[in-house]
Amino acid sequence: MKIRRILATAVAAAVTTPVVLLSAGPAFADTPKPATSKGAAAQQDDLDGPDFEELERLEAAYAAAEQKVEDLKAEREQVKNDLLAGNLGKEVVEELAAAEKAVADAKTARTAAEAVLTAAKEALTAIEADAAATPEQKTAAAEAVTTAEAEVAEAVTAATAADERLARATTAWNNARVALAQKGSLLAEDIKAAEQELAAAEAAVDAFWEDKGDFEECVEDGAVRSTLTGPKTITIGSSANFSLTVKNTSDRDLDSVRSYLFAAQLPESWEDIDEEHPDLDRYFDIDWKTAANPKWTELDFQDDAIELGAIGKGGKVDVTLRLTVDEDAPAGEGIAFTTGEYENEDGSCGISEQYAEVEFDIVEPGAEPEPEETASPSPSPSTSTPAPAATSGHTPQGGSSHIPVTTGGELAATGSSDVLPRVGTAAGAALVLGAGAVFVARRRKVNA
Repeated sequence: MKIRRILATAVAAAVTTPVVLLSAGPAFADTPKPATSKGAAAQQDDLDGPDFEELERLEAAYAAAEQKVEDLKAEREQVKNDLLAGNLGKEVVEELAAAEKAVADAKTARTAAEAVLTAAKEALTAIEADAAATPEQKTAAAEAVTTAEAEVAEAVTAATAADERLARATTAWNNARVALAQKGSLLAEDIKAAEQELAAAEAAVDAFWEDKGDFEECVEDGAVRSTLTGPKTITIGSSANFSLTVKNTSDRDLDSVRSYLFAAQLPESWEDIDEEHPDLDRYFDIDWKTAANPKWTELDFQDDAIELGAIGKGGKVDVTLRLTVDEDAPAGEGIAFTTGEYENEDGSCGISEQYAEVEFDIVEPGAEPEPEETASPSPSPSTSTPAPAATSGHTPQGGSSHIPVTTGGELAATGSSDVLPRVGTAAGAALVLGAGAVFVARRRKVNA
């Protein structure tokens, strides 16, 4: 399972469905954690022969189902692109072009032949009216008319044949287009069936682990705390450095710590977001490095985590992030989120209940930075029940850290786009939820 995709989808869901997420805080807090008594690899090591073979079979079925969905979606996207570009097969496309040229050439030839005939007829009329014209001249003029008439008839026949050829080529082109559209429709049905197969395969892996029973739960706690800071503006087509600090605030050493990061460009309006394919990270590239890993490492939002290794009690790791904004990015608002998780050799594990965020403006080259705005007080809740105070503040730009709100309440307005004021808590909660989903994926489902 591509574990980062779960996290990206969770954050995208926060952006596209903020009302649902904002009203579902308690549900996030109660999200079941993956059950395990040991590390993921150790869990598999404990399985006996038949059980291990069964797990491998289930995981292989899941991987095959996931690949099938991806392949079908890629094929359907190609069909869509071919339809838009008119890629209906080399033979069909070339024949249509050749037929269209043949019609144009036949029309030109017919026009020329008709002009020759008209001239020949005018010459014959003039000679017949000329008393001085010899019989030979009259005969030649008449023969020229006859020859021109034959050439016109031949041109008309050729034009008719060219028109018929074009009609056949056009029919073949239309038939190919219809067939491609039908293929797209059939692929849509195939994708739906494949997604059902994938869900069934995932459920089978879940059921396998649930049958094992007697596992401890990974906890949601404050053992890993993240701080994220960065610039208030980033120029389109340039890069900027951010600082991420991940600290072990627990009372013990943590054997394996990782951070997840997601950056999003926020459209001006909710209506601008494609809920099925939000693709909000498409304008960003992020690289990271640490003292232990001094070379820049590219971070794939969909598949990667920042692997920090062991962090001793009270220790921390500083991470330098380089965020690059694509040259095609529109000016507007941007936001980045991060959270962490840990796993110990004794089987204990946890998901951070805290996340950090940083907001920034994406500006055109040469643009003057706008004055920083001050957050307004939170509005009163829409119901008569008093809203509990949030467990953290919200800074418009520069960086902040939060513990997800687990009860009702609303975010403060910041005066920016209608997307940004509502995304902070929602996406942060989804980030933590997504991290939980990552644990489920890594430790109990496929690729455990």
